[in-house]
Amino acid sequence: MEISGADFIRGLALLGAGLAMGLGAIGPGVGEGFAAGKACEAIGRRPEEAGLLTRTMLVGQAVSESTGIYSLVVALLLMFVVK
Repeated sequence: MEISGADFIRGLALLGAGLAMGLGAIGPGVGEGFAAGKACEAIGRRPEEAGLLTRTMLVGQAVSESTGIYSLVVALLLMFVVK
């Protein structure tokens, strides 16, 4: 069984898609968990500011999640565009 050049490129593209999604999900996961933990600590200290803290935390998590979405787009492009 012989592997052609196109099959080799396709295999590398799929490997790159897996790496892009795997490594691209680590940053947002850690960042969002850290932000949620700090928000819980802050709400524990000043419960009257819970609304403002929650709103600020959610905006920060949305910005952090954009990195994960970019890695998903790259992975999908590698899977379905590279032939």
